[in-house]
Amino acid sequence: MGVFERFLSLWVALAIAAGVGLGLVAPGAFAAVADLAVAGVNLIVAALIWLMIYPMMLKVDPRCLADVGRKPKGLALTLVVNWLIKPFSMAALGILFFEHVFAGWVPMEDAQQYIAGMILLGVAPCTAMVFVWSHLTDGDANYTLVQVSVNDLILVFAFAPIAGLLLGVTDLEVPWGTLLASVLVFVVVPLAAGVITRGRLMARGGAAAVTRLSDRLKPTSIVGLLATVALLFGFQAETIVARPERVALIAVPLLIQSYGIFAIAYGLARALRLPHPVAAPAAMIGTSNFFELAVAVAIGLFGLSSGAALATVVGVLIEVPVMLSLVAFANRTRGWFPAAS
Repeated sequence: MGVFERFLSLWVALAIAAGVGLGLVAPGAFAAVADLAVAGVNLIVAALIWLMIYPMMLKVDPRCLADVGRKPKGLALTLVVNWLIKPFSMAALGILFFEHVFAGWVPMEDAQQYIAGMILLGVAPCTAMVFVWSHLTDGDANYTLVQVSVNDLILVFAFAPIAGLLLGVTDLEVPWGTLLASVLVFVVVPLAAGVITRGRLMARGGAAAVTRLSDRLKPTSIVGLLATVALLFGFQAETIVARPERVALIAVPLLIQSYGIFAIAYGLARALRLPHPVAAPAAMIGTSNFFELAVAVAIGLFGLSSGAALATVVGVLIEVPVMLSLVAFANRTRGWFPAAS
C-alpha cells in the first residue's frame, strides 16, 4: 500500500471536515448539486462512484462467474445475514434504545421517526460501495459481483414487504424508479465499462495490461471516495451542526448494529472455512448499507426534515469510518482463513 492508501482514514476525516465546512459556507451550492438528480439518483454522486468502482470492475472476468455456483457457501452466508438477521436486529436495537434506553431524552414522536429511519437502513444491504470495501480487502471481484447482484435481485422483491412489516405500514410506497436506476447506474454501467475495457486490453496485452491500468487508476478510486464523502457531508452540514446530540444518540445503535453484523458474518465465514477473498466481502455487504435508497424512501414517506430522514443520514455519516476500521481488521486477520483455491 502506498502512503495515500495507508493513511486513508486521515484523508477521510479531512474530507468529512471539509464537507461540513463547505456545506455551512456555501449551502446554496450544495443545494444546487443536490438538485442534479434523475429518478432520485444524484448525477454528481453517480459520477464519483463510477470513479471508485471502475478500476475494480476491470478485475471481473465474465468467464469465471460460472465458478461461483460451485462455491455456494459465501453466497448463502450473505443472503442469510442480509435478509434473515440484519433487518430484524436493526429494528430490535432501534426499539431497545429509543423506547427504553433513551426514552427520557427524546420525545416519543421523534423516537419513532428515528426507529423508522434505522429500519430502512437495515432493509437495504449495500450495492455500490461494497466494491470499494472488497477492493481494499483484496476480495474476489467475480464473487463480490455475484453476491451484490443476487442481493439486488432480492431487494427488488423483499424491500417493501420487510420494511412494511417492521414499520407497521401496509401502504409503503417504494420509489421503484430510484431502486432500479440505482442498480443500473451503480452496478450495470460501470460493470459494462469494465468488462469492455478488460476485453480490449486482454486482446492487446493480456492480463499484464489489465493489471497496469488497474494499478494506475487506484488513486482515482480513492479520490472518488474522498470526494463522495465530502459531498455527502456537505449536503447534511446544517443538520449535523444544528442537532449534534441527536446525531450522537442515533449513532449508538447504528454502530452496535454495524459491528455486530460484521462479527456475525465474519465469524460464520470463519466457521465455514471460506477463503478470505470471499469471507471479507460477504461480511462487508451486510455491514454496509444502500444509503441512497434508504434516504430516498425516508424522505418520500416522512419528509425531508423528518427524524427518519435524519436517521438515514446518520447512517451515511458513520458508514465510511466504520467500514474503514473493518477493512483494517479484515486485512489484519487474513490468516484466520484458508488460502483461496
